[in-house]
Amino acid sequence: MRLRPAIARLHRWIGLVTAGFLLVAGLTGALLAWYDELDALLAPSLLTAHPSPGAAQPLDALTLRARVAQTYPHRQVNHIPLSQPPGRSAVFFAAPAPDDTGKPAPPVAQVLVQPYTGQVLGDRVLGQAAPGAQYVMPFIYRLHHSLALGLAGTLMLGAAALLWTMDCFIGLWLTLPAASAPLRRTGGTAGKSWLRRWMPSWWVRWHGGSYKLTFDLHRAGGLWVWAALFVFAWSSVAFNLAPAYDAVMARGGLSFQATTRSLPMLAVPQVQPGLSWQQALETGRRLMGQQASSRGFSVHREDLLYYDPRRALFSYYVLSSLDVRERVGRTVVAFDGNTGELRLSWFPTGAANGDTITSWLAGLHMAARWGWPLQALVAMAGVMVAMLSATGVLVWRRKVRVRR
Repeated sequence: MRLRPAIARLHRWIGLVTAGFLLVAGLTGALLAWYDELDALLAPSLLTAHPSPGAAQPLDALTLRARVAQTYPHRQVNHIPLSQPPGRSAVFFAAPAPDDTGKPAPPVAQVLVQPYTGQVLGDRVLGQAAPGAQYVMPFIYRLHHSLALGLAGTLMLGAAALLWTMDCFIGLWLTLPAASAPLRRTGGTAGKSWLRRWMPSWWVRWHGGSYKLTFDLHRAGGLWVWAALFVFAWSSVAFNLAPAYDAVMARGGLSFQATTRSLPMLAVPQVQPGLSWQQALETGRRLMGQQASSRGFSVHREDLLYYDPRRALFSYYVLSSLDVRERVGRTVVAFDGNTGELRLSWFPTGAANGDTITSWLAGLHMAARWGWPLQALVAMAGVMVAMLSATGVLVWRRKVRVRR
């Protein structure tokens, strides 16, 4: 009985500290569950592309890259999409070339290309707060990930997510009845079981007045979507506060594969790789085929070829039977940009238990599997997160008013 008030105060203060962050994250996350659909709806001239009468098949990815490089001669086009959904534009990224003048580098531009004709439809800077419908969804993503505040916002949301993860268990504990209570007998009838005493926590008193309704929506709503809350909270820590996430997972005995970030960087970036893009694509296919044969997985689709000049490294991504996300494959082989030698491979599931868990957390968080049913559930859960934050603040205000 002495412990419960202290835990309730801790729950209250964590909720007040994180309420604003979770309100923004919940509402923006509900929209981001439908990111591709809403983005295409708001910017159809950039994002939709259909076959033309004289071009029924998309052009080769390297041909499209050459068109983009010709249109942006002073930029590096190192990100090549190898596939795109039917009816959608091909998405390239044009990065600024190295500059020794010390001037601030221009931002990376997302370039949209008609895959059937090679026509460059336009470009935009993702996350830019600019007028125009084509900037709405990328800016909402920026709000969701970093509050549009850069690294500081990312870290603040990461810290809020860590507190939120703790509060998932604190809030759940507060809904539980006493673990042991004396049996009460009235007229020979034994007291209610522990489970029956917990059941009212799941109910909403719709006609008990505004305060009871608000309190029940907060308590019961948290129970209804508790599993989703935990997935969102802990995966948010993985996205925004990776050192804390990795430390906790490692303490749990989970293992992780090395990523390309662990490979050393060059003293001076190598802008042009020794391999041609055609050679790199063929090398990626060969190395991925070898990995698929030796590890027993199948390749469903090739998705991306990327060159990192800071490491002189090509990365070839495919969607494989090891992937959790269905929209963009994360199975990758990375190889030397000059020799084609395999430097690293990374698999979403089956290779390291920590990566398998993280892949599932990320896939569920981003509604990247099972199509619209999961998108609808994630959007609903985002609204619930915002509702729980708002009702928590309202319950606190009411209690403060009553004390005064």
